[in-house]
Amino acid sequence: MMDGITYGARIYKTEVYKGTTVTTHWVRWKVGDKPWKEPFRTAAQADSFRSSLLTAARNGEAFSLTTGRPASWQREEPDAEPSMSWYALTLDYTAAKWPYASPNHRRSIAEALTDATEVMLTDRERPYTPSEVRCALRTWALSARLRSKRESVEPPEDIAPVIRWLETATVPVAGLIQPGTGVVRSRALLDRISRKQDGTLAAANTANRKRAVLSNIMQYAVEMNILPVNPLKAVKWTRRRTLKTIDPRAVVNADQARRFLTSVGKQGPRGERMVAFFDCMYYAALRPEEATDLRRSNLASLPDHGWGEMILTNSEPRSGSNWTDDGKVRQRRELKHRAQGETRTVPIHPELVTLLRNHLKRYTTGSGGRIFTIARGGTLTDRAYLAVFHKARAAAFTEDEAASLLARRPYDLRHAAVSTWLKATADPPQVAEWAGHSVDVLLRVYVKCIAGQQDEAKRCILEATQPDNEPGHPDNDSL
Repeated sequence: MMDGITYGARIYKTEVYKGTTVTTHWVRWKVGDKPWKEPFRTAAQADSFRSSLLTAARNGEAFSLTTGRPASWQREEPDAEPSMSWYALTLDYTAAKWPYASPNHRRSIAEALTDATEVMLTDRERPYTPSEVRCALRTWALSARLRSKRESVEPPEDIAPVIRWLETATVPVAGLIQPGTGVVRSRALLDRISRKQDGTLAAANTANRKRAVLSNIMQYAVEMNILPVNPLKAVKWTRRRTLKTIDPRAVVNADQARRFLTSVGKQGPRGERMVAFFDCMYYAALRPEEATDLRRSNLASLPDHGWGEMILTNSEPRSGSNWTDDGKVRQRRELKHRAQGETRTVPIHPELVTLLRNHLKRYTTGSGGRIFTIARGGTLTDRAYLAVFHKARAAAFTEDEAASLLARRPYDLRHAAVSTWLKATADPPQVAEWAGHSVDVLLRVYVKCIAGQQDEAKRCILEATQPDNEPGHPDNDSL
């Protein structure tokens, strides 16, 4: 032992003290013969601090007998925080984001940080495979740990060793700003989130979405005084162009839509239950998650004749059980791009009015007045309606149509509805309101021709460019 320092440090399990109004998380450790402890208000903060202590101890760093902390943490500022490990930062960041993020956004955050963690592992021997590490992160560290209502939650036995290893297996975040090596690792981070696990390039939308998460966690580190600057800004990295418009080849015209919807009803009892479901996407431009959540209370008007009206209040996107608050596959939430409690009014086409009236007479609604259910009354799942969708598509379209991009996804029915509304009304603000978009997004994404409209446009152009002396020109007929 040298004067003032020791290499004998032991870190203990975090203790949780539940007071009347405040819960305190105590990180306990021992340096030499002297015990130390540090209080934290949240489990994430305690985990971050304890993880940093463990990293220093397992790396064989010396601990100060005066402060009880690793000697390498000593700075000019006596109250400066230790350099946080990457894994500890991900725990802290996801805990801060979880309550305010949608389930799908939570999943996106976890996917990006899981990829990034592969780059932030130390160069020491790795006892676990990449798939084992990814599983531990996605199923517990970045999901189940945050969903738990308990103050302290331990990982399952099968992944607990991986989690314990991760506590000391990632490099300090401060390494990202070290001259030379920091830029190299930052570039490696951007390269990793731009590729799939097999090394091939990921879709541009996926890469840009993950880059946004990575940039946000770095900005969070700056806000928390863990980093002085965002290290990604030191790297010149060109964002890949993303497809921002709808491919008109995917959009059905009226004849193709009718063939498809008729075919749905011929797919046995399951298909018969889903005719109105798919009609809601084509005639009312509902997103699949909005149609899944549609309730009787949303149908404001279903007259015997003419147009009806629905008032949408919620949607129920499929996110996966790891990312919802209650562990279910779907979580009911506000409408996309809208605040909690905000609604959207959509007109109901007369044909859809008739279909919905017949559907309600024939089938019993599910819990909460849910209109579309499976035969046993449960929630209509993606697997159930996708199976019917693909069978109906194959039966309805010609061989060439089936091999094309035409209506390959249920969402393409919504694209057809919005395109049809735009062509028929020439009123972007009204269409944007019905579709649940801003006018800017509508004009940038949804202004596409449905099949056959191009021929009409060409005919109009041909007429406009005819010379005056062509037979049949009105000016010549008057001579």
